Amino acid sequence: MDLGIDETALSTCVQCGLCLPHCPTFRVSGDESRSPRGRVALMRAVQRQGAPLTAEVKAAFDTCVQCRGCESACPSQVPFGRLIEETRASVADRSPLKKAATRLALEPLSHPGALRAGTGALRVAQRFGLVPKRLAVPRLAPRPEPLVPSGDDVVLFTGCVMDAWQRDVHQAGQVVLEAAGFGVRPSGDDVGCCGALHGHAGLRDQAKARATSVIERLGGDTPILVDSAGCGAAMKEYGVLLGTPAAKAFSARVFDVAEWLEPYLERLPRTEPLDVVVAVQDPCHLRHVQRAHLATRALLAPFVARLVELDDDGLCCGAGGAYSLFQPKLAGAIRDRKCEAIARAGADVVASANPGCLWHLGAKDVAARHPLSIVAEALERGGVRP
Repeated sequence: MDLGIDETALSTCVQCGLCLPHCPTFRVSGDESRSPRGRVALMRAVQRQGAPLTAEVKAAFDTCVQCRGCESACPSQVPFGRLIEETRASVADRSPLKKAATRLALEPLSHPGALRAGTGALRVAQRFGLVPKRLAVPRLAPRPEPLVPSGDDVVLFTGCVMDAWQRDVHQAGQVVLEAAGFGVRPSGDDVGCCGALHGHAGLRDQAKARATSVIERLGGDTPILVDSAGCGAAMKEYGVLLGTPAAKAFSARVFDVAEWLEPYLERLPRTEPLDVVVAVQDPCHLRHVQRAHLATRALLAPFVARLVELDDDGLCCGAGGAYSLFQPKLAGAIRDRKCEAIARAGADVVASANPGCLWHLGAKDVAARHPLSIVAEALERGGVRP
């Protein structure tokens, strides 16, 4: 069966096993088929040898959290993220009912009005205790105030679910960017979803459609700043996804907010640091895909009493976009390991620059906040006002 995987990329893996300690699903299961090496072996067996795509083989692919920690550890530079996305897309094409259900579940992400209406209903359900805690839905505040443009120096990408559920993070990002002297234009409803979740789910056509739409609607050369690590990683890889010069040029304009601010930190007003010890939990797509995680520390350091590192080498927390919904057992086991590392660090607050990580950890009663929210609080306490 042809999985549509590039043979050169598939041949890159030499089965050395250096990825194993960095794979969260292997760490909690001990199952070789739940490791990058094992999954690549299964891809080869299916594509090259015609091995059947059994339920067990599908489960091996479905249970990958797509953290891409294996890529950082791999001496052969295996493009595992691309391999698993192409594999999932091929598997999804052979399961039309499942593909249709997944597509329907993600459809609201492309319609901001419908997403906000659903969020309003969810907010009411939360008030009556009707939302199961296992869904890791954050506590939704009253309908947030709209973001107001302040200039055109940078575009702040607002996306879909994050804008509906955590617009306060966008507001914090705008406070910090404006304190550094940048005029901010929120991308808003006209741009909408980046397509990251579609790509992870194997809906490659929908991911490409969303990417094409975002590129068309954010033309020009203004830097595009993203405060969601998963969205930023997806947008930085539009050039790979679409393979066009326009997509590659667009991706070159995309930065994580902290990454963009790092050269301009001296512009931020110096205030009294918040009296908190903060542990940094790197979102996988910031650490392993964007390779921009150190900027988070540079941004936070002047504004908190102390930063501490977790001792788990950046292992995934188990959120993985919608992974915690579809693989709750594995996601919970991975999170338990992360929570143990957090407890050892002895921090007051965990900083993580991705909404999925914040929600997933928060469901386990971890005091988790976005780094931009922490910095904005310090600035506002020091007299900086939006």
